Amino acid sequence: MNKFTQIFKNMVVLQILQDCFRQARHQLVSNKLRSFLTLLGISIGIFCIIAVMSAVDSLEKNIIQSFEKLGNDVLYIDKFSWEEEPGSSYWKYVNRPKPSKEDFEAIKKKSKLMEAASLMIFIPGRTIKYKNNYVEGSYMAGITDDYNKVVKFDLEEGRYISFSEFQIGTNVAILGNKLAKAIFPKGDGLGKEINIYGQHYNVVGILKEEGESMINVMPYDEAIFIAWNNAKKVVNVGDDSNWGTLLSVKAKQHVDVDELKYELASIIRPVRSLKPRDEDNFSINKISILTNIVSNIFGILNLAGLFIGSFAMLVGAVGVANIMFVSVKERTPLIGIKMAIGAKRFYILLEYLIEAVILCVFGGIIGVALVWLILLFVSKALNFEIEMSVFNIVIGLFLSVLVGLISGIFPALKASRMDPVEAIRK
Repeated sequence: MNKFTQIFKNMVVLQILQDCFRQARHQLVSNKLRSFLTLLGISIGIFCIIAVMSAVDSLEKNIIQSFEKLGNDVLYIDKFSWEEEPGSSYWKYVNRPKPSKEDFEAIKKKSKLMEAASLMIFIPGRTIKYKNNYVEGSYMAGITDDYNKVVKFDLEEGRYISFSEFQIGTNVAILGNKLAKAIFPKGDGLGKEINIYGQHYNVVGILKEEGESMINVMPYDEAIFIAWNNAKKVVNVGDDSNWGTLLSVKAKQHVDVDELKYELASIIRPVRSLKPRDEDNFSINKISILTNIVSNIFGILNLAGLFIGSFAMLVGAVGVANIMFVSVKERTPLIGIKMAIGAKRFYILLEYLIEAVILCVFGGIIGVALVWLILLFVSKALNFEIEMSVFNIVIGLFLSVLVGLISGIFPALKASRMDPVEAIRK
């Protein structure tokens, strides 16, 4: 008996759902202008929310990927802290000593938690020449031998600078991809000699192209990499030089970067003759600092998009509620007949509530489809990939259902609370 009762209830629910779909379709077809204006509010609201979330997520992903090129397991020793706004504490940091060769040598000698370490010096604004071709504004980077072990350094052609070339300071260079194409339009740069600072450098390698990115943390495509000991021959690399330096240390596998951070601090402080109570005159930064800042900023932007879209959805919700009240009024005698032949109030409430949800979901689907089409067009026009994730689609449809429940609950309650006799008379 219980089995047959359950089957009967399931058949009743299916019948209610079928009636709801049919009535929702009737509402849309019979009152086209009213339905269009109502669903427009829902569609615009979902469009605003999903479009903003998709754009923000894509921008965040692109920026974080740019940061992650530097390595999640790499620590960067610098004058400045990435956790603070440089302008707010400029004088605190500007007088600090730069990461030096002494710091680098001490870390290589004493650190037990690092896999590799490298020191880099930045020399911006160089002019590179090859015969009649020249490029202005590229930067030169003097690096130590383990730089390719610390950060991602992919070569398209040629080789890395050899250990002996690092030691001797040979005039060899690795070019960024875009720089190489500008100097050697025919793509035959490997093995050629370029002129920098009046000296000839043999091109031994060309890097892979980085590709488009919102933020080029390290603009490898326009860079020239030379050995540190070679950089000493063309510029002053000492503590009194005008060029910035960055000391990078990669943690061993399964070593926590925070443990490495404490070890590095304990190594650098004695090198700089800091007493136990003296404040550090260096900063040890990690990529997670930057990625957390980015995530927080874009989290706020997502909330802003949700807030803006909610106003459009509020207008749509009022429209759906209006449609449902009109629908209840038009079908009042039918509601009375259903109650008179045994329909429970709960089923009447469920019927109109589901109808409101269906209307809102239909508007939501239109909004999601519009977002997909526009993002597809924008991605191709700007040559920047903007993705609409499954999570964002689910959020949009969930909000549509939620608006349907909110806007349909009062008309549904009104329908379910009618007196059957009074309803049939109307």
